[in-house]
Amino acid sequence: MSAPARFPRFFVTSPGPCPYLPGKSERKVFTELSGEHADELNDALSRIGFRRSQNVAYRPSCVDCKACVSVRVIADQFKPNASQRRVLRRNSDLIATICKPWSTHEQYALLQEYLKMRHPGGGMSEMDDVDYADMVEQTPVSSFIIEYREPDENGEQGRLVGACLTDQQGDGLSMIYSFFDPDHPSRSGLGNFIIMDHILRAARSKLPYVYLGYWVEGADRMQYKTRYQPLERLGPDGWSAFTDKKQG
Repeated sequence: MSAPARFPRFFVTSPGPCPYLPGKSERKVFTELSGEHADELNDALSRIGFRRSQNVAYRPSCVDCKACVSVRVIADQFKPNASQRRVLRRNSDLIATICKPWSTHEQYALLQEYLKMRHPGGGMSEMDDVDYADMVEQTPVSSFIIEYREPDENGEQGRLVGACLTDQQGDGLSMIYSFFDPDHPSRSGLGNFIIMDHILRAARSKLPYVYLGYWVEGADRMQYKTRYQPLERLGPDGWSAFTDKKQG
């Protein structure tokens, strides 16, 4: 008989600058994920709005702000719109491979290009190869990297153009962090493609949800998440349908 799950101990960080909303402070509540019940704990915490980073599960716990809202896509009900269908067709030749959560120099080089173009000066911009390895490999739960590669002249796996660190949960896939070639001359929409690939992958596997992390009211760079419908948001009374007014 396995040992009973240990009740997690929660801690609260000191307030710091909010990475999404200027002039706001950020505070998080977190707990360690470890031991044989780490997957179960991660699943349970994800359903109440926590996210994973290495061996820690966290969620915002700000005193005067509730802008960060957990969102998830209902995978088997997702129907891509016309623009999304074009993105899927444009990138349908990519070879997607599920890899063990081991970092590679190729992944790190792609991440550096992505951060330099899309998030210059952001919190991850100073990440070195050891930091990246820690992000990918320090996982106590069921995780993998999905690599997206262009086919070479023989139709085999060629250049890496995208990747996503993903957690396999009991009720879906949680996209921990994705990155891609930010300046590809013929593959606009790579980030959108990676999200839709996860949604379609979850639906094929009979997994109900794809967790997209936090939608942040007032943060323009988080509004893209509302494009993937039907979307649910987590509120005081649990999960409910969420259609951003800008998306109709």
